[in-house]
Amino acid sequence: MSLYTQKNQNILIVDDIADNLRVLSNTLSEQGYKIRCAKNGSMALKAASKVIPDLILLDIKMPGMNGYEVCQQLKQAPKTKDIPVIFLSALDDILDKLKAFEVGGLDYITKPFQVEEVLIRVKNQLDLQAAKAEIRNLNQQLEQKVEERTHQLNISNQKLAKANQQLKQEIIERQKAEQQMIHDALHDGLTGLPNRTLLMDRIDQAIQHAKRNPSHLFALLFIDLDRFKIINDSLGHSVGDKLLIAIAKLLSKDLRSLDTVARLGGDEFVILLDNLDSLQDATQVGDRLQEKLQMPLDLAGQNIFTSASIGIALSSSGYENSSEVLRDADIAMYRAKEKGKARYEIFDQDMYTQTLKAIELEHNLRLALENQEFSLYYQPIISLENNSLAGFEALIRWQHPPHGFISPVDFIPLAEDTGLIVAIGDWVLAQACQQLATWQQQYATIPEMASLKISVNVACTQFQKPDFIAKLEQILRQTNLHPSCLRLEITERVLVDSKINTQQTLSEIRKRQIKLSIDDFGIGYSSLSYLRRLPIDNLKIDRSFIKNMNSDIESLEIVKTIITLAHNLGMDAIAEGVETAAQAKKLKTLGCEYAQGYLFAKPLSAKAIKLILENKQSGVTLAKPQDDRENKGDIVGS
Repeated sequence: MSLYTQKNQNILIVDDIADNLRVLSNTLSEQGYKIRCAKNGSMALKAASKVIPDLILLDIKMPGMNGYEVCQQLKQAPKTKDIPVIFLSALDDILDKLKAFEVGGLDYITKPFQVEEVLIRVKNQLDLQAAKAEIRNLNQQLEQKVEERTHQLNISNQKLAKANQQLKQEIIERQKAEQQMIHDALHDGLTGLPNRTLLMDRIDQAIQHAKRNPSHLFALLFIDLDRFKIINDSLGHSVGDKLLIAIAKLLSKDLRSLDTVARLGGDEFVILLDNLDSLQDATQVGDRLQEKLQMPLDLAGQNIFTSASIGIALSSSGYENSSEVLRDADIAMYRAKEKGKARYEIFDQDMYTQTLKAIELEHNLRLALENQEFSLYYQPIISLENNSLAGFEALIRWQHPPHGFISPVDFIPLAEDTGLIVAIGDWVLAQACQQLATWQQQYATIPEMASLKISVNVACTQFQKPDFIAKLEQILRQTNLHPSCLRLEITERVLVDSKINTQQTLSEIRKRQIKLSIDDFGIGYSSLSYLRRLPIDNLKIDRSFIKNMNSDIESLEIVKTIITLAHNLGMDAIAEGVETAAQAKKLKTLGCEYAQGYLFAKPLSAKAIKLILENKQSGVTLAKPQDDRENKGDIVGS
């Protein structure tokens, strides 16, 4: 009987969300596991060192020390380095998965998780550990029995033949048991396919063969079902399991005996094609699989249609270990998904270079605020009625020490994906308010100063934060800026995607006399039904319509419609990207109140604005710049 049973298997769950701890703890306790919980990384490290757990379920995103750092410290300590770690995270990006395995994680479960998946993955890892312990125990038992039989040899030659025969029989039985346990530890319980452990070993063998013989070719196909979650959620897990079993059989069919089909978990499968005659054989297999996957699968009388995205890594890339091959095939698979799914992509070095650049950019972005690499530029907003200065729009700039200017087009989407946009957006808001307050104090003698507005873009994620209103109040209080001088620019996506009560939040902002503007109006999810109910002060006409308004009748009609709509709803209109006097004249004729663009001024540094104010210029009459590259991609937000 195994010394490792569920009744004495100890699992440490690390998650800062109480609900997650409760659900996982109750679920695993019901299965007979002994459960301990930790709410942060420090508690987890103490708990793990005090009583060594058999397995750790580790959340990635936690306050203070994140899951990656916890895992690294566990793997560095001799006492805890062998504890298996399964990561739990809502992060589903390939980069997050790569990092999880790089720091020592054995598996990765994406939130929101399915209880059945958690139980299976926990059981697989614990079974593997139990199998290893059982093998050690069996070996000890065998050695003990050998010693006992040897001792009996000295006592009685007559019993020697019988004792040896019994010993041989026991060895055979134990070997069979070991082989079965090893098989179970190296194969997926649902499909019977090799699991990650066995797959990685076979990839390493293929790499070693290729090193000894340059003509030895192999390829790895990383397969991810495109619609599995929809099928699993809508038709149930039983149908989902049947689909996975059917896919496993489909992938295994018509392959050679030396090829390996493995299941990594969930709906991810991998095929190792070894000892190929030509690398073109891999693409032929990819074409054949795509054709097969287009055919319906009959699951208990139900016709299920699915497709797969396939990433292919070829041995010609000169790999050193199995993790590199799997990484590149995974990267290629995600590229296939980006290009429309139901297709395959072959990994090339450009994909890896782009991935490394994305990782480096994210790392640099995380340090940019701390290192004070951001600055704000201010583009004047002009009143078309009298050509006077009405305010500024704050635009972020990133000047990286070694890399120079990094366009917001490149780093703002990454900031949104990683959640860094909240901290960056808060910094922009505080800096912009402080700057306008400073100018108003320094140039109080200029009559227009008290009424100037500072426009700040607000990201969707930033707007959704429960403490957003509290942050606004704190910034206005600290900068001593009057709320009516602040204009928040939000996109139509904020109004549509927000998971909180949008109308209530906007009303709270309006109560504080803060102005509200919808940015890039006309290119988003326009809906008059919500627009007429919300307390919006301005509609900003997107530059794409302004650019063509004098040459394209449709663009002109759109501009007219937006201005008329704004006026009918009691709002002002602000035109972006005004570059010619003809555009400004036409906008004024149409009744547009405000405009900004290179006709008046490009985005200027605080120092340049200060020179304008020192000359007591109430309007901006700068010449139009010839290079408009700085005026693109300047928003902070979505």
